[in-house]
Amino acid sequence: MNSIPGKGKFHLSLRPGLYLVLTEPRDGYERVCEWAVEAGLPCVQLRYKGHDEREHLDLAHKLRRITAGTDTLFMVNDRPDIALLSGADGLHLGQHDLPAAEARRLIGPDLLLGLSTHNLDQVAKANDAPVDYIGFGPIYTTNSKTTPDPVVGPEALKAAHAISRHPIVAIGGLTIERIARLGTDAHNVAVIRAVCDAPEPLIAMQRMHAAYMALLDNRIK
Repeated sequence: MNSIPGKGKFHLSLRPGLYLVLTEPRDGYERVCEWAVEAGLPCVQLRYKGHDEREHLDLAHKLRRITAGTDTLFMVNDRPDIALLSGADGLHLGQHDLPAAEARRLIGPDLLLGLSTHNLDQVAKANDAPVDYIGFGPIYTTNSKTTPDPVVGPEALKAAHAISRHPIVAIGGLTIERIARLGTDAHNVAVIRAVCDAPEPLIAMQRMHAAYMALLDNRIK
């Protein structure tokens, strides 16, 4: 478990690679989460869009048990209460959720905190927020939201990388072909439907994770 200066003694860090967001996966939350652990992904995020609070918390507990003691971190989207009650590794916020500073007060110094951004102004404002990483996108057109934010494109990712003080998780319409062409301006690449709707989710996530890690390895060389 890595420690980061200025954070709590046991503050977690996000490894690079494929960041899997779980929203109504065709094969079920638990099974796809198990595959994510098998694939060695750095992180899975529970993005529950239902309205049953008990089901939400139950799912979070189940995914926490699957990821506990593994190299795959478990994040909860939007809900600090669900994150804390389930013992998650962190919380991811959107632009219309609690302010990052208030959420940090709730979850404490040791949990990871991520924040979605959708334009360069939001990226710049996030520089002063107590977050560990930012999401940025949608890079390409996506159908994972009913009212998605405007597409920013790969060039905007380069601009975000140039001004951000935080690691960036690129998201939005990413496929293995687009990941291979994306460049290395993101610390992580996040997918939803490319895995959740895939006929073979384990193979899909293994290939996408390997593709991005190969890009990062080439940058280091």
